Amino acid sequence: MDARLEFARNEDQMRLMLSEMKRRIDIARDGGGLELQKRQKALGKMTVRERVAHILDPDRPQLEIGALAGEGLYAEHGGCPAGGVVVVLGYVQGKMVLIVANDATVKAGTWFPITAKKNLRAQELALENRIPIVYLVDSAGVYLPLQDEVFPDKENFGRIFRNNALLSSKGITQIAAIMGSCVAGGAYLPIMSDEALIVDKTGSIFLAGSYLVKAAIGEDIDNETLGGATTHCEISGVTDYKAANDADALNTIRGIVDKIGHFPKAGFDRIEPLAPSRPGTDIHGLFPNDRSKPYDTFEIVQCIADRDSIQLYKKDFGKSILTAYARIDGWAVGIVANNRQLVRNGKGETQFGGVIYSDSADKAARFIANCNQKHIPLVFLQDVTGFMVGSRSEHGGIIKDGAKMVNAVSNSVVPKFTVLMGNAFGAGYYAMCGKAYDPRLIVAWPSARLAVMGGTQAAEVLLQIEKGQRKSKSRKEHDPADVELYERIRERYDEQTSPYYAAARLWVDAMIDPADTRQWLSMGIEMANHNPEIPPFSMGLLQT
Repeated sequence: MDARLEFARNEDQMRLMLSEMKRRIDIARDGGGLELQKRQKALGKMTVRERVAHILDPDRPQLEIGALAGEGLYAEHGGCPAGGVVVVLGYVQGKMVLIVANDATVKAGTWFPITAKKNLRAQELALENRIPIVYLVDSAGVYLPLQDEVFPDKENFGRIFRNNALLSSKGITQIAAIMGSCVAGGAYLPIMSDEALIVDKTGSIFLAGSYLVKAAIGEDIDNETLGGATTHCEISGVTDYKAANDADALNTIRGIVDKIGHFPKAGFDRIEPLAPSRPGTDIHGLFPNDRSKPYDTFEIVQCIADRDSIQLYKKDFGKSILTAYARIDGWAVGIVANNRQLVRNGKGETQFGGVIYSDSADKAARFIANCNQKHIPLVFLQDVTGFMVGSRSEHGGIIKDGAKMVNAVSNSVVPKFTVLMGNAFGAGYYAMCGKAYDPRLIVAWPSARLAVMGGTQAAEVLLQIEKGQRKSKSRKEHDPADVELYERIRERYDEQTSPYYAAARLWVDAMIDPADTRQWLSMGIEMANHNPEIPPFSMGLLQT
């Protein structure tokens, strides 16, 4: 097929996928809907996204974490768009800050399981990268019908407060604004922050509201007297600032952040950036819609990296993985990318694109170690179907070489960033720095697929198992039900491998336009550069 026609077809398909992604994100950003937003404004409040927009510098970029969290979950409870909380990495008075803001239009800002998970992810980012965090609190507390999934476990609601304490102990600034209801256990989050503000007349904070106080001890008292701004700023001293309204509270926070001092950085190398040799939008046409088709991964890298900065490492060895030093928006990086072309190794053997072979795993492990030695952040561009199987690979020690690569990724001490471009299957997903391997950010293009294997392969395997059981029971080997079973398995797998399925559960931090990859990586490295604590690198005991 003509290359220009192929490019145009790929571009059209990617634009369709991006249009669908935008549609879903727009729905999530509406929160509980227009009527509830109007009701919030009638109370004299800004909506959650108006609050976030007001506090952030308008002329600087920002990244929203978990915009699609909760999509399709809790349908029997009315849903939980965006997990009921907005998390944005941006700038306040020129300083990089994480904003965590409850959306009171989603079940009064109550905490669903995914809400807790999203808040914990935000705190994890603040801890790992030593980034100040601002909480805009407007929540009625735990969503009681799902309290058993929110309250008791290790990675549940209580860990939020534990993280408050850890952040404070490490000198990472936390500021909280009480901009609405703040009840029961949820009251600890703002008060365990370093400084707390409360908005007059609309903000309130107490361990038990007036109805519960009446039921428990028989005292008649209204919520404002019990725990409003005047009470906590003039009587209890629980809060530090009284704000006249939302805008006043947000402006006060901007003033506090403005005066935060400067701290040591990690010192990752950055020079004046150069634009890539190809525009980022070219990825739309370069990345094939047909997942079986090969493509030149180097061309993708050219759309992300600064021009004239790419230095290929072991270019002619282990060709199923591309390793390269480069710069992204001026930042020095080490890139580890699956090569989706059909190539020949030094022995003249054909290697299939997207598969990790022994020589590639060995090369990648060595390159990762080199980047750690040089304090160079790592970027993983994933489109992997797994490690090579079969007798030749097993006899050649693919398990040992794969383990070496996984070891290097596991013990890596420099920040890691993962971009899921296409397939993210099997142990290859792990070796290429999957979620379990602590990437500072992990994002997915709409073309990504995550699973232990593809839907077609899974359906075939399970069908063969079913046939084997059927044969052992002396049932007929060929059954019309085979086709139905195959399709049912494949459809289920296709749903579960979707990037939307992953984004809803926060297996990825965001779904993004491939053209925005460079910005996400640049801001991610800038974020990571705030933490100067990089421990010594060691791969421990490793078979060689």
